Amino acid sequence: MNLDFQVQGMHFDLAALSKPSIWDEASRIVNEEGFRAFWKGNLVTIAHRLPYSAVNFYAYERYKNVTSDALDLLHLLLGENRRGNTSADPFVHFLGGGLSGVTAAAATYPLDLVRTRLAAQRSSMYYRGISHAFNTICREEGFLGLYKGLGATLLGVGPSIAISFSVYEGLRSFWKSRRPDDSTIMVSLACGSLSGVASSTATFPLDLVRRRMQLEGAGGRARVYNTSLFGTFRHIFQNEGVRGLYRGILPEYYKVVPSVGIVFMTYETLKMLLSNIPRD
Repeated sequence: MNLDFQVQGMHFDLAALSKPSIWDEASRIVNEEGFRAFWKGNLVTIAHRLPYSAVNFYAYERYKNVTSDALDLLHLLLGENRRGNTSADPFVHFLGGGLSGVTAAAATYPLDLVRTRLAAQRSSMYYRGISHAFNTICREEGFLGLYKGLGATLLGVGPSIAISFSVYEGLRSFWKSRRPDDSTIMVSLACGSLSGVASSTATFPLDLVRRRMQLEGAGGRARVYNTSLFGTFRHIFQNEGVRGLYRGILPEYYKVVPSVGIVFMTYETLKMLLSNIPRD
């Protein structure tokens, strides 16, 4: 639902801009598109999230190890005896998270764009499904149309995932140091939820801009911005104000609190299960 809020104002729909309530928007979706519309684009969302999450967490572990080894080597060259302590360094989590987010977003971006296009459709169904959306975008906008808004995405997802991982690791480490007997699953769920709120708050304007850029010219519609990332920022700020850059932030919180918490809880649970598997 936050996508519906984010794209309000693309065509200067003053009626839409005057209805900021999430319940009003939910009612509009049910009345105009039916209850099933809340799951619009869910199949492509799942198709996107599976490889995205896999690449993201795998890359995070790899980047974290490489960064930690690089810091160990640097400390060794400087004559500092800190070997083995750098894996808990906030910089390691921040850089590893940022690089893993960029890697995962770039690898799965066309699916993210198609997901946005399908979810943004209302009564008029221009794209009939995932494969039709891919074919239509390539035919009408060229192959590079599948990467429209990639710059804004990478600029936003890098800091977002960096903040998410570093806040999560920091909160989890602090919690476990004070209450070591608490359930790992519940700690991961709580810390993951808070890290999602922190990262979404910090990077939401970039996410809104990338959504607007992804939908620019979609379905044969006239272009509104037809400009760069910073030009789109300026256009939204001039026409909708600072609040326009945070349009849809409340539904975003409703989404990230459970979803990011569950992702980190699953991540820690799988790590714990895999660590207990005997290896030859």
